[in-house]
Amino acid sequence: MSHKRTEISILLESESERENVLIQGWVRTRRDSKDFFFLELNDGSCLKNLQIVVTREISEFETLKTIRTGSSVSVVGNLVASQGKGQKWEAMAKEVALLGDSPENYPLQKKRHSLEFMREISHLRPRANMFGAVFRIRSRLSFAIHRYFQKNGFFYVNTPVITASDCEGAGDLFKVTTIDMHEPPRSEDGLIDFAHDFFSQKTYLTVSGQLEGEAFATSLGKIYTFGPTFRAENSNTSRHASEFWMVEPEIAFCDLQQDMDCAESFVKWVTREVLDTCQSDLELFFNFVDKGLEERLRFVVERPFHRVSYTEAIDILHASGKKWEYPAEWGANLQSEHERYLTEEHFKSPVTVYDYPKEIKPFYMRTNDDEKTVAAMDVLVPGIGEIVGGSQREERLDVLLENMKHHCISEEDYSWYVDLRRFGSVPHAGFGLGFERLLMFITGMGNIRDVIPFARTPGSI
Repeated sequence: MSHKRTEISILLESESERENVLIQGWVRTRRDSKDFFFLELNDGSCLKNLQIVVTREISEFETLKTIRTGSSVSVVGNLVASQGKGQKWEAMAKEVALLGDSPENYPLQKKRHSLEFMREISHLRPRANMFGAVFRIRSRLSFAIHRYFQKNGFFYVNTPVITASDCEGAGDLFKVTTIDMHEPPRSEDGLIDFAHDFFSQKTYLTVSGQLEGEAFATSLGKIYTFGPTFRAENSNTSRHASEFWMVEPEIAFCDLQQDMDCAESFVKWVTREVLDTCQSDLELFFNFVDKGLEERLRFVVERPFHRVSYTEAIDILHASGKKWEYPAEWGANLQSEHERYLTEEHFKSPVTVYDYPKEIKPFYMRTNDDEKTVAAMDVLVPGIGEIVGGSQREERLDVLLENMKHHCISEEDYSWYVDLRRFGSVPHAGFGLGFERLLMFITGMGNIRDVIPFARTPGSI
């Protein structure tokens, strides 16, 4: 008789006992008695394990007693009410088969392991409680993001990973080439001749899908991108990675105020969705990672976001009397310490800062009437700081061309982008959100390397 596998998450939610269920997973622990032993089995479907009771009535009982932590097994048995404390169900095994043995040097034994050690075994760490929970929440959060935009009339657009555009103008890009680096073709001036490359010019891994997203927003109205982005920034902080995922909506016929409305609504909605659907996994983080995490998440979901201009924010930081590691001066970017002070101490709420100095922002942001600031905004949350960055885009052709000239950006290279203002230009706005940074906020995890399945950071692949 063949059986269909039933996930442990389903069995633990069962309303009644079940006969002849097939359970397959990995052994977390084994406890022995004279005439029976217990296996704690986990299959990745949820945080909790299912206890399997194996008695002497099982064939090869003595051989099975050698099953070790990390082994994979297949069990057919009956789901019955548990005699032990703290668990509703257990399974009385009828058949047990060892699928894959695990030697005694299996790295994930039943003890606490440091996060640094776990990063060294990123191929095995999803089997650990904490990381299994992180990546189940990551999956749910991803789904919530799609649900938010789909229910609000946005179209999902896949923007290219390989591009000739440097959206941010920072220059920290990974080059993509098929040129032989040992014998590259050279131009008359001795430099590498990229005309002989695969795309006949310099190409890069994308730092953002925004510019291409604007092309679709000015066609379809409301779009979003959600995909991998890359920065060749030699930064080893806990918040930076060389490969990460970005959520980037773009909205036609939209100004900065509406853009802020959308960003704040989005952060609240997806946070509430994860609170509602990932309760058991979140409990691990509430209890063992950050005791104040649940309060902080509720704080963001339940409180209105306070809005303050960049200039007002600088005045508040000056008036605080605090000594900052980085001076809070008008014309400089806000640092994490400034952002956290605004959210956690001054306003005691999430904060949206808007109208930043023109000189510290990219060419595509709309110049305000004062000629000194642009219609840019950042959403700041307690515990993390900036979680969203966005702006109204410059829709006026003459102003955009002047901005490009000021930033030394070639009109020829970006002719397609300029065309969006030449042919039926409209006010439009959007924002970008680092998916992993949002996940750090929701789980309380302190390092971006611990919320990405396989982290790519300087010197580490």
